Amino acid sequence: MPSTTDAHRPVVLDRREGPFGEVVLRERGRDFEIIANGCFLMDTSDGRSERLLIDAALAALPAGRPDPSVLIGGLGVGFSLVRAAEEPRWGRIAVVEREEAIVDWHLDGPLEQISGAALADPRTEVLRTDLVAHLHTTTERYDALCLDIDNGPDWTVTQDNGSLYSAAGLEACRTRLTPGGVLAVWSAQPSADFESALRNAGFHAVTTEEVAVARGVPDVVHLALRGE
Repeated sequence: MPSTTDAHRPVVLDRREGPFGEVVLRERGRDFEIIANGCFLMDTSDGRSERLLIDAALAALPAGRPDPSVLIGGLGVGFSLVRAAEEPRWGRIAVVEREEAIVDWHLDGPLEQISGAALADPRTEVLRTDLVAHLHTTTERYDALCLDIDNGPDWTVTQDNGSLYSAAGLEACRTRLTPGGVLAVWSAQPSADFESALRNAGFHAVTTEEVAVARGVPDVVHLALRGE
């Protein structure tokens, strides 16, 4: 019989090399984990903050806005997408994911059990591209941007992601929002510097919502509104 230690030892299910480095899917007991370039990104043990990312963005939108559209930056383990698809008030749901491996794990792999119904929702569209590039090149506008591609503004997965939190990156986010639209950014820790950057970029009603975790500082969602 396997020991308790064996049951919690991670098992690699898939390992891929892509244009942004190595990405790995592991199984640990009943949970799945995504590792990028040796850096832990997320797992399926607790999705409260990923769900908050969606719920808080919807709550921050002006009341009565019909069929608001949302762009989710990062498919991850699928919790944010699933939460959006569970909410009938959302109209179009676009999710950007640059890692082909992660998309594959959801469409025809172990993570399909989590996100299968959400991906089949007719409102959902998967955009297989880099989020930063998409924000700078698309002409689409969204009522909400819900971004979760790093461990936070101060802890990026790749160096290129840092530009998202720069003045130019935040201006691209603001441009892609409809008047009164909301930017929601997930982080593994609060960032007072990022709050200041949001205000300096012309956003208002900047707030931070916390989700307590078992150990360490809380996960947070940074929220900011574009002016009408």
